[in-house]
Amino acid sequence: MVRFLKRGYSLERFLQGKGMFEHSERKAHSLILESNGSSVVDDKMLSRSQGSRSPGKPLEAQIIGSALDRSSDHVPRSRLKKDGGCNGHPSDMELMKERFAKLLLGEDMSGSGKGVSSALALSNAITNLAASVFGEQWRLEPMSAERKQRWRKEIDWLLSVTDHIVEFVPSQQVSKDGTNMEIMVTQQRKDLHMNIPALRKLDAMLIEYLDNFKDHNEFWYLSRDADESEKGNAQRKDDKWWLPTVKVPPNGLSEVSTKWLQYQKELVNQVLKAAMAINANVLMEMEIPEAYIESLPKASLGDSLYRSITVDVFDPEEFLSSIDLSTEHKILDLKNKIEASIIIWRRKMHNKDAKSPWGSAVSLEKREQFEERAETILLILKHRFPGIPQSALDISKIQYNKDVGYSILEGYSRILESLAFTVISRIEDVLYADSLARDPTLRESKRRPCLTNSETISGTVKALDPQEEIEKLNKMEAPASMTLSDFMGWHLDQDTEAKKKESSGNLEDMLKLENGNLMMKKSP
Repeated sequence: MVRFLKRGYSLERFLQGKGMFEHSERKAHSLILESNGSSVVDDKMLSRSQGSRSPGKPLEAQIIGSALDRSSDHVPRSRLKKDGGCNGHPSDMELMKERFAKLLLGEDMSGSGKGVSSALALSNAITNLAASVFGEQWRLEPMSAERKQRWRKEIDWLLSVTDHIVEFVPSQQVSKDGTNMEIMVTQQRKDLHMNIPALRKLDAMLIEYLDNFKDHNEFWYLSRDADESEKGNAQRKDDKWWLPTVKVPPNGLSEVSTKWLQYQKELVNQVLKAAMAINANVLMEMEIPEAYIESLPKASLGDSLYRSITVDVFDPEEFLSSIDLSTEHKILDLKNKIEASIIIWRRKMHNKDAKSPWGSAVSLEKREQFEERAETILLILKHRFPGIPQSALDISKIQYNKDVGYSILEGYSRILESLAFTVISRIEDVLYADSLARDPTLRESKRRPCLTNSETISGTVKALDPQEEIEKLNKMEAPASMTLSDFMGWHLDQDTEAKKKESSGNLEDMLKLENGNLMMKKSP
């Protein structure tokens, strides 16, 4: 710094240059929490670690300290404030310029060309926006109008890129003389044309489901600073210490409220499965990076796991019951090992050179069988633990992916999956508090949500299909935006209809019985 000052540089220019060229190291599986909405990110959302600046030398500290004591007129101002909107806030145009400038620069604000790819920059931008808007969704309550407006506005900016990702398709054109000609025209890429509207619908549904909780009055939340005696049995003992404590009446929730919460959970659970299906399909389409393949060992499962998978008679449920899955870290570690093993087995099956380090003496049929078993275990893990972080393979795919369309689909579906899991977790918190009020002996029970359905219970697990899950969501009986009071009326209507059907059925049986008796009397 002294050298710069001796050359005639002013302190203000030095500080501007220092701020311009300092930027933190980028990581692929991370995000940047925006300064205007930073928050603690819950559940599955990833986090970007910002590089902390190294402590300055005593001389630098003295010079910088003296600079901060100067008048505010000498402090460099943000360009957003120059042409800002009302009340000193930046206008939408200036915010949009800033967002797309970061995308074009690849998050490298020095402009030196060391930024990330456009695909990764868009993925990070979607994740950052979701973290700042949904990161503090700690309660079952509607989003504020300001947060809704910001989310819809800024996600529309980022999704607008997909309108310009096109492909050539044949089309017919009639000339002036009536001649038919086949020409090539552009239209939005097929995967984006199908999945972006579906994801927008899931997005709107989740926000509506949160709005449904505006009329609840049978449960409430205590602040983190509340007394231990006030929290009672509902005090949290898990790793989510920052979440507020849920309180319910001493006798628990009413029957109608419990059924309504269960119904809301089913709705959100269906949204979760649809988002998971889209996300899994997009990740499947992404290429496996060479960097990931090069980092793989020759064997990753270990002797114990390998023997358990390669036995003659294999039961996936029995296999998982023999493994410690008590923590999120252990679940993720197992998922990483199995995914790496599948990649290794596939490489061995496609490698015909016996001298290659990927060669193996195990037959092709056996390896295909082992691969199917490993994929079954992965599906069960995804169904049973939907909130675990992404695996090393998924993170590597996101980092090295160059397809902007895939990047937007993956990022958008991932944050919707995360939000859906968060809402289910908050509903589980209320139901858990209700069960504790009814039976305090259940305090040690686990509350991890899972996708329990007939497929997983019966043991025949299959991959989720996006179209099928969205159709199931559309076929659910009640309307999506149903508050507790609406549900009470709907529930009574359903009971009335069921009683009418039951009474009409009994009446028909009685008439049949009477007719039968009459026929018997008339017969000789």
